Amino acid sequence: MAATSHTSVKPRNGVSTLADRWPLLGQRRTLLYYLGGIVILNLAATVYFMTTTVLRWPELLTFAALMGCGAVCIEATRRLGMPAGVSRDLLSAWWLPVALLLPPVYSLFAPIVLQVLLQWRVRATVLYRRVCSAAVIGLAACTASMTFHWLVPNSAVLSRGSGPPIAFAVAAATIFALLNTILIAIAAHTANPDISWREVLWDRESVLLDVVELCLGVTVAIACGLNLALLILALPPVVLLQRSLLHAQLQAAARTDSKTGLLNAAAWQREADTEIVRARRTGETLALLIIDIDHFKQVNDKHGHLAGDQVLVGVAATLRSQLRDYDVVGRFGGEEFVVLLPRADVHEARRVAERLRYCIGRMAVPADDAMISVTVSAGVALMSVHGDDLIELLAAADLALYRAKELGRDRVCIPAVQPSPPALPEDPAA
Repeated sequence: MAATSHTSVKPRNGVSTLADRWPLLGQRRTLLYYLGGIVILNLAATVYFMTTTVLRWPELLTFAALMGCGAVCIEATRRLGMPAGVSRDLLSAWWLPVALLLPPVYSLFAPIVLQVLLQWRVRATVLYRRVCSAAVIGLAACTASMTFHWLVPNSAVLSRGSGPPIAFAVAAATIFALLNTILIAIAAHTANPDISWREVLWDRESVLLDVVELCLGVTVAIACGLNLALLILALPPVVLLQRSLLHAQLQAAARTDSKTGLLNAAAWQREADTEIVRARRTGETLALLIIDIDHFKQVNDKHGHLAGDQVLVGVAATLRSQLRDYDVVGRFGGEEFVVLLPRADVHEARRVAERLRYCIGRMAVPADDAMISVTVSAGVALMSVHGDDLIELLAAADLALYRAKELGRDRVCIPAVQPSPPALPEDPAA
């Protein structure tokens, strides 16, 4: 996993001590123990079920057919392309039927097969990530399989269309989704405790995708139980759905900055223009912030560009955690970030900018032999005060940012508003 930022008080005189680094070291050790425990538990379950399960040719044939369908979906993904950061797929449509129709040992092997194919055919990534992903999915699928087979000893009744077996299959699939999400959320929260549980669990989009995967998995399981040849009819719709999902994720990825996950400059400008038009129509207030990391070049020169990237990630995470859901935040380029604050007046904008400056100043990012702390300077501009469109607001905020830099950095500045010249009295003789 990528290194994460850790919020703490700056070390006195900028010197990093073991006491300063201890929370981070303990955090990494806890994550290592957790992931190692997941993998060991998965291996133990695999060994146990391999020694207690009698392999039968019909079951092996069903497993091979479902994995073949998964391989076709992966190949379709490979041809469309999957950049880093795009992670949702519909492969549950194939390993959920494995969990429902076959003994639990197969549900432990199915993620291994598909993760190997993803690594080989789609995108090679760090190997331990694939191992941990396969272990988490395997444990979740194995638990769902054990639950379903305990409730329905003869899985063949699932394809007869009676209500209770289908309800039990839905329940088992729900257990899979819940356990898989919880195991991943614990790892994400352990890696970065500053992230709220709400962020690492579900949002509306992920819940919808989980429901789609659940429905697909149960439907494919029923079709497969009726006749293995029906997988030929089930495969094209699943491939089409997966390509549509991937296309939507690619569109979302094109709007975001790859390093920070914030909106990129082009996407931010489009959303900012929309907000400005809305504010102009409704007469509401609106503020714009430009935030720049002080002496960022020195961070790259002293600690390297990888550490500099982690500083950018940490600043982005702090911005997200301190802003409202409808605030528009993006990376404008280099070490500059931009924030649009709808319905914010000058006092609210100043308060938000000071809070962001304070929180980022308390952030510490681990490097090889030190904890990196940075400060930021910010320029603030108000709509209808410093400008009426995005270009004017950006120019005003940029001038205020330049002023903050001139005054010594680590501060927030607002442009001085030039008073309007007094109206000349009319000449009575005119």
